[in-house]
Amino acid sequence: MPETDGAPPRRDDRSQPRRSDGQRAANGAAGDPGASGRDAPLYGALDLGTNNCRLLIAKPARDGFRVVDSFSRIVRLGEGLSRTGRLDDAAMERAYEALLLCGERVAKKGVDSSRLMAVATQACRQAENGPAFIERVRVGTGLKLRIIDPIEEARLAVRGCLNLFDPSVEAVLVVDVGGGSTELNWLSKRGDSFVLEGWMSAPVGVVTLAERHPEPAGALDDWYEAMVNDMGAAIAEAPVNPALRELFVSGRAHMVGTSGAITSLAGIHLGLRRYQRNLVDGLWMTRGDCEAAADTLKRLGAAGRAAEPCIGPDRADLVLAGAAIMEAVQRAWPSERVRVADRGLREGLLLQQMREDRKPNRRRRRGRS
Repeated sequence: MPETDGAPPRRDDRSQPRRSDGQRAANGAAGDPGASGRDAPLYGALDLGTNNCRLLIAKPARDGFRVVDSFSRIVRLGEGLSRTGRLDDAAMERAYEALLLCGERVAKKGVDSSRLMAVATQACRQAENGPAFIERVRVGTGLKLRIIDPIEEARLAVRGCLNLFDPSVEAVLVVDVGGGSTELNWLSKRGDSFVLEGWMSAPVGVVTLAERHPEPAGALDDWYEAMVNDMGAAIAEAPVNPALRELFVSGRAHMVGTSGAITSLAGIHLGLRRYQRNLVDGLWMTRGDCEAAADTLKRLGAAGRAAEPCIGPDRADLVLAGAAIMEAVQRAWPSERVRVADRGLREGLLLQQMREDRKPNRRRRRGRS
């Protein structure tokens, strides 16, 4: 579930191991990229997706990072893209206004341009006028967005979720459901770490699936099943060794779901009166829990879904498409356990840049010694 426009500064553990003792990172030297704590420099990660525009501003910490500010807004940049091949004028205006606000937050916090990672994903990759919109944003806001390819998007999402992997299993499937595409990453256990076995980017996300299958009046079971089958066809030819599936069937693997598709199901499953990230991120759900939450969403109808605090009117017409995508993946790669991740690409961007900035310091220290 996205943050609100005015989310306050807070401690964040979305990229860190969970701690029972409340340990805090030690402060580092001011201005040192490898520093942590109060004097650490600020980093920013901006993700312009098919459905959302999201920003995180954070400081490095010994065990990951601490969020200083966050922003998220539904912009539906990819609205109509599957029909026209172009970004719609109204959609670009919505995204541009959100990016202006992001630029203001970045400037207000004093994030150095070298520590701001700004990327755009499927909508700008696919649209004929995507690069032109990126250039308009650069000229008008000063934000230099980089269109990343699907494999980089998938790799960053995995990096942001690594601490949610159960070390006792033999394989993990990370499912990142976006507005215009879904990235799947299969990893297997080798020694003490997980190694990527294969990945795929299916050109089906919540926006494209919802536009392809408009919600009908009346019973929704057949409509929902059509969406599940549509996604199932898109991922039928998984580019990994078929033997890997046996690890899932036999209960020696689990899934990690990242995006609003799974966090919305988690909020419904928990019956939350308001979205609470600390209860959702890291939650274990069973396959039956996911299916029961989807059934609840179908019974609620469009108006009922819009009234749910973990969904809202902006996502009421998309949430069942997200549930259908998750169900299609679970049918193809049976897993009784699914771990919910309210984290992903932005967290991966932050961790990657912070790690890169620490490397020169380590080399200098070795040189001095």
